[in-house]
Amino acid sequence: MALANSAPLSEHIIRQIHEHGPISFHDYMEACLYHPQMGYYTSSPHIIGEKGDFYTSTTLSPVFGIMVAKQLEEMWVHMGSPAFTIVEYGAGTGELCKSILNHLKNNERMYKELRYCIIEKSPVMCDQEAEHLSEKVEWYNSIQEIKEINGCILSNELVDNFAVHRVVMQHELMEVYVNHKNGFAETLLPANPALKNYLLELNIDLPRGYCTEINLEALDWMAEIASALNSGYVLTIDYGFQNSELYKASKSQGTLLCYHQHAINDSPYEHIGEQDMTCHINFSALAHWGAKDGLATCGLTNQGYFLMSFGFREHLVKSLAEEKDVLRAAAQVAAISHTLLLDMGSKYKVLIQQKGVKPEKLSGLAYCI
Repeated sequence: MALANSAPLSEHIIRQIHEHGPISFHDYMEACLYHPQMGYYTSSPHIIGEKGDFYTSTTLSPVFGIMVAKQLEEMWVHMGSPAFTIVEYGAGTGELCKSILNHLKNNERMYKELRYCIIEKSPVMCDQEAEHLSEKVEWYNSIQEIKEINGCILSNELVDNFAVHRVVMQHELMEVYVNHKNGFAETLLPANPALKNYLLELNIDLPRGYCTEINLEALDWMAEIASALNSGYVLTIDYGFQNSELYKASKSQGTLLCYHQHAINDSPYEHIGEQDMTCHINFSALAHWGAKDGLATCGLTNQGYFLMSFGFREHLVKSLAEEKDVLRAAAQVAAISHTLLLDMGSKYKVLIQQKGVKPEKLSGLAYCI
């Protein structure tokens, strides 16, 4: 999706480097994605779907949101059916919120005392979401603005878009910085203590030459939501791995990828401000630091297992029942099922954590990994 920001944003970053010296890859990625006027996520709402650069599970079928809503209903019951607050971080197109609320309307008792809050820092995205979401929704800039959260803090493909630090193990741990001399170029400087401590806490011993990403913002986010949640659950959907998979030899160059007009590349110094930049998240890290912050892990499962636990395929068939072309409907069921249950279903994970509630078995975690 061409946003015509590449040259001005590139010039801004180059000027910062010339004035202050090399910047960390984290700061470079932060500028590319979130510069207030020229960042990828802040300058245009049309980044998701057919006209954008990538698809999400929610844009493929509203049934995805129904499955999430079913899990939220069960959480509500386990908590004793109280007034329930859903906090969604980065609602994107608003499709997940819309599907969840449409389903929960059928539960009059829950819906009556339901509060749905969206944390959205981008004014552009807020405007897009507000166009088709109900009066039930409230928007906030930060979770600290929301009082008494008893319910569930929800995110779908949020953490993978936090700016990351990139490190390389040499004689010691080195961090990737971005310089500019006749073009952008990477240089290595000694890593700061926080990056070294991250690997130490997770008992990760990187071999010489191994390159990977470290998402310190994910840890700050985990502490933030753990502090804000009075009682209830945290439901995180994203693509990533646990330690055992993330630090295999096959991933010795990291997992950073860029998405531009539905094409994948590994060139973060092209299409500056015009492409998504993302990397796989470390679910072991989220669970580890979540526990330190007071969030107990209920379980981790694949997205495919999570959706099947609530009868995804059956609901999908039902949702397409009004399609007059039977062959077209069958093809849609097959294509969407393959994508959400098998393709994205195996790559994406669902992590559920809880705080201040009695441990109860959750249907979405029937098949933990």
